[in-house]
Amino acid sequence: MSKRGASPPPSTEGTLIKRARSNSPAQNQIIISSGNDDRQKGLIRSVKRTSNLEAPIVSLSGSHSAEILSCRFDPTGQNIAACSADRSVSLWRTYPPNTNYGLLSSHHKAPILDLQWSLFSPLLYTVSADQMLSFTDLTTGQRTRKIRAHRGIINALDRTMAGGAGIELIATASDDGTVRVWEGGEDGSKSSVAVFELGCPATSVAWSADGQNLYIGALDNEIHVYDLRKGEQVYALTGHTDTPTSLALSPNGAYLLSPSFSSHTVIHDVRPFSPSPTRIHRVLQGAPAGFENTLLKGAWSKDDGGQRVAVGGADRMVCVWDVDSGRVLYKLPGHRGTVTCVDFHPKEPIILTGSKDGTMLLGELDSGV
Repeated sequence: MSKRGASPPPSTEGTLIKRARSNSPAQNQIIISSGNDDRQKGLIRSVKRTSNLEAPIVSLSGSHSAEILSCRFDPTGQNIAACSADRSVSLWRTYPPNTNYGLLSSHHKAPILDLQWSLFSPLLYTVSADQMLSFTDLTTGQRTRKIRAHRGIINALDRTMAGGAGIELIATASDDGTVRVWEGGEDGSKSSVAVFELGCPATSVAWSADGQNLYIGALDNEIHVYDLRKGEQVYALTGHTDTPTSLALSPNGAYLLSPSFSSHTVIHDVRPFSPSPTRIHRVLQGAPAGFENTLLKGAWSKDDGGQRVAVGGADRMVCVWDVDSGRVLYKLPGHRGTVTCVDFHPKEPIILTGSKDGTMLLGELDSGV
């Protein structure tokens, strides 16, 4: 071992200065050097953390043996639910230690295609290829209601609070060509409140902000808008050249996000008096749908009031766009299969993704990692 040379003379450059205590968010420091000498590590990059996650990227795996078809944060952002083609639902903690605290594996007899957290009670709603709509009490893990809702595969559901009545309504969209509306909660009727006949399979459904209209994506490449009070279609949103795969309403209720099999994602203006005759606000590209005809689910960011949207793709990545400019902000990797579903945390810049590889990822946005 060679004798170590004398230490270099002190200088103002590279001098270690004790930093005063600060209340600013935690930062990670990354030291980058092209040489082997520790004394030459001159570039120190501080990465600002933007959430309470343990790391900028967190993997949630081990619960599902098949593709994840839907994953969502609960309204508080503290919990995550995911459903899979393996006929089970997994429940997770969002924050460290990210515990998988529940696995519901006996509530459906076929792949579970979509789920929603109740807006006002500890219930989880799930729909499946077994044509059933199930209600699960999350305090006990027991199924409290089971409804044979359709005569075909149920592709999607959404829920809303019905005006001032304090009743939660659930809409289910099916391959049997109908969308049906049900009363939520544990005491609702097993008979549907309303039925809308489309004449072709319904792939997606979303409520308007006031709970008076239903947006229904269908195999005819259109989004049908039905008035719940009138019980009839009031207009249709066009612009897709292939089937819409999912629908998501912006936090302010003014815009509707709809990915499609054509790999084009359209943002529709659904305000009562839209300045655009076509009601098309943006057409986004960057999330390839692939050839598997998977009903990819998109989402709006919530912590910033809906300035961003995200859709997964067959390229195993998640594409995040800026809504105002239509510019791609991020292409997020990490999965080994098609990214089937996306959701945003309600209070922090955190994105949740689920994939055909059976895993989920939590990603912290804007941290610079």
